Amino acid sequence: MWEWKNIYRGMLMGASDIVPGVSGGTIAVVLGIYDRLIEAINGLFSKEWQKHLKFLIPLGLGVGTAILLLANVINFLFEEYPEPTQFFFLGLIIGVLPYLTQKADMKHNFKGSHYGILLLGVVVVGSMAFFQTTETDPIQNFTLSTYVLLFFSGFIASSAMILPGISGSFILYVIGIYTTVTTGIEELNLLVIGVVGVGVLLGIISMSKIVKYFLEHHTSGTFALIIGLVIGSVFVVFPGIPGASVLVISLVTFIGGLLAAWLLGRVEYK
Repeated sequence: MWEWKNIYRGMLMGASDIVPGVSGGTIAVVLGIYDRLIEAINGLFSKEWQKHLKFLIPLGLGVGTAILLLANVINFLFEEYPEPTQFFFLGLIIGVLPYLTQKADMKHNFKGSHYGILLLGVVVVGSMAFFQTTETDPIQNFTLSTYVLLFFSGFIASSAMILPGISGSFILYVIGIYTTVTTGIEELNLLVIGVVGVGVLLGIISMSKIVKYFLEHHTSGTFALIIGLVIGSVFVVFPGIPGASVLVISLVTFIGGLLAAWLLGRVEYK
C-alpha cells in the first residue's frame, strides 16, 4: 500500500533541510518515522524493495517539493524574522523529546554507559554552535574540480543529514558551498542539482546502513546517541534571548512549535 501521507512528512523534512542548524533526521524523529526510514532505505536492496519504495517515493516527492517550492519562503523567514522562526524549530525539537525518551524506555533500558553516550551526542552537536561560518558567494565558474567538490559535499552533508541533530545545510555552510547549492536550486541548474543529488543519495544509503546496524545490535546505545544529538541541536538552533521587539512573537512561535510537536506525537507515535 502506498503511504501517501508521507508527502506531507517529506515536505516537513525538506523544509527543515533548507535551514542551517535544523536536521531532516530530527524532523523524522519528530514524525515518529526515523527507524522506519532507515529500514526502508536499506530495504531497497532486499526482496521487499517494492514495499519500501511505496514508503520512500511519497516521502521523496514531499522532500523535493518542499526544497523547490519552499526554499525562498524559508530563506525569507530566516532573513526577515530569524528569531521567531528559530524559536518555532526550537519548540518543535524540545517538544519531541518526551516521545523519544518514552520510545527508548530510558527508565528501564538505560544504564550508566548509555547516559555517557547521550552526553557525548549532546557535546558533539552542541559544539557546532561555536563554529563561525560566513556565507560565501556562489561559485560562478564551474570546472571538473568544482563538480567533484559538489559531489563530495553532497555525500558528506547527507551522511550528516540522516543523523538527528546534525544539519546537512550547516555542513554545506562549513564547507563553503551552501549558497552555490541553493542558488543552483533556485535557478534550476540541473547539472548542479544532479551532481549534488547523486552525492546526497549515495551518502544517505551509506549512512543508513551504519545506523541500521547499530539500531539492530545496540538499540539502547543508539537511542541514547540519537536523544543526545537532538538535545545538542537545541544549542545550535537557540538564537539567544530575543530583543524586546520580538520577545512576544518569539514566545508565541516557540509555543507553536511545542504544540506542533505534541500534535504530531499524538498522530504519528503509536
